[in-house]
Amino acid sequence: MSVTRTVQIHFDDLDAMGLLHNSRYALLVERAVGAFWAEQGWNFDPGVSRFRDVYMAVREFKITYNAPISGAGEVAVEFWLDRMGRTSGVYGFRVLSADRSIVHAEGYRVNVNLDPATFRPAPFSQELRDAAAPLMLEDLTAAQ
Repeated sequence: MSVTRTVQIHFDDLDAMGLLHNSRYALLVERAVGAFWAEQGWNFDPGVSRFRDVYMAVREFKITYNAPISGAGEVAVEFWLDRMGRTSGVYGFRVLSADRSIVHAEGYRVNVNLDPATFRPAPFSQELRDAAAPLMLEDLTAAQ
């Protein structure tokens, strides 16, 4: 299954030609994924977060640019979890036009859960796995 969040492109996200700068696509994905997890109760502050898993690091990010985005406005970011292993998860994503008729970019992002004391990879909590269920393409229990 996948979820979609609408995100804003601001004027300062554009390059000199008025196109979305290539580095900003990752930011759009981050905004969309961050909005989903905030809705689930995740927060950067461990004292506020519903989850004990609050330290995540991006290990890998791959993007293919299909069609440029021109000007400021709204786009849609569709994303899902291709896989959730013991300590890392692989998000797939597509950056779409607001009407979802154009796939501007697509790719994947690997996140690693870190132990807050050591910053070494740490297993995801069951609570976080349960909250990730709507993002999973396959049965969440298969990766455990």
